[in-house]
Amino acid sequence: MMNGYEKHELDEDPFAPKSGGIVSAFDAFPKSKPQYVQRTSGGGKWTVAMVVVSLVLFWSELGRWWRGTEMHTFAVEKGVSRAMNINLDVVVRMKCADLHVNVQDAAGDHILAATRLTRDATNWSQWVDGKGMHKLGRDQHGRLITGEGWTASGGAAGGHDEGFGEEHIHDIVALGRRKARWGKTPRLWGAEGDSCRIYGSLELNKVQGDFHITARGHGYGGAHVEHSTFNFSHIVSELSFGPFLPSLVNPLDRTVNTASANFHKFQYFISVVPTTYSVGHPDQLGSSSIFTNQYAVTEQSGEVNDRTIPGIFVKYDIEPILLNIVESRDGFLVFLIKIINVLSGALVAGHWGYRLSDWLADVVGKRRRGGRSEGMLGSSKAGYED
Repeated sequence: MMNGYEKHELDEDPFAPKSGGIVSAFDAFPKSKPQYVQRTSGGGKWTVAMVVVSLVLFWSELGRWWRGTEMHTFAVEKGVSRAMNINLDVVVRMKCADLHVNVQDAAGDHILAATRLTRDATNWSQWVDGKGMHKLGRDQHGRLITGEGWTASGGAAGGHDEGFGEEHIHDIVALGRRKARWGKTPRLWGAEGDSCRIYGSLELNKVQGDFHITARGHGYGGAHVEHSTFNFSHIVSELSFGPFLPSLVNPLDRTVNTASANFHKFQYFISVVPTTYSVGHPDQLGSSSIFTNQYAVTEQSGEVNDRTIPGIFVKYDIEPILLNIVESRDGFLVFLIKIINVLSGALVAGHWGYRLSDWLADVVGKRRRGGRSEGMLGSSKAGYED
């Protein structure tokens, strides 16, 4: 007679996996057939949430990889050059014939810079209202720059990210390789200019020095200029050291400073730091870099008596250190590994989040039912009869 267990034995073939030979014994990813998988609304919500989180993480990682990382290091400057350029573009509210431009350095060289620079007559009104003009230490809206990405009035610097919108290193290197030209002076159309634009590049000794603009006959030889004509209000469109790279923004670029009296002395103290910008480590093949100079500046200006020479005085000093700014980017294979790690972590976190939320829903549901549960064969009161 057939055993009762054999008669009612379940057919487990639909639940069994397909035969895959010996290799299937090492399968670490157990699977169920689609007809035995239940899809729930809770699982769908978690899936949508994880897709959104994965996309956000992927986009963030892609942006971080594309921007690269910047590394700043200091070192003693090994190759000391003997010459350095000063690039100047300034408008002074006096006529060109009434101005002297001179440079004197620690080596004892005295240079009549006016003979090497270009001087064009212009009008003050053509420059002072230019876009982006501001006083030193303030933005174009007149708000004090604190250096922390915030203005002293308590608001964020308009439209700029941290660092006041500084470009990335690869942008600086790309723009620095373009051919630089000085802009043209606006035409006067027959009118007589009330100001003087002084611009050009000077090759000087790479030592401490003084650069100054004074009135003719004051401080140096020449015919005397009437004191009533003194007005050393000025606009600095460019003041940089080293190669002329107009794409780099320096502290004094596009600054305006006005004199409150005829005898007014503007003094700028500049500390110049040699700097290299590199995309990729300089020792690696395919890297590109440019050499320039950065500087920090402080100002001390005010009215002076008639015994002091008025004018614009710039004292610069060269620091004996070299600042290396390197932008590097991981290889594409490393980027893919990071993406896989990030997405895998997000998926594992989502899986455990779903499991915990499902367990929590079961616990809350049982408490609402008063802790009662029913089995497959009916209520818990069901029993066996003799």
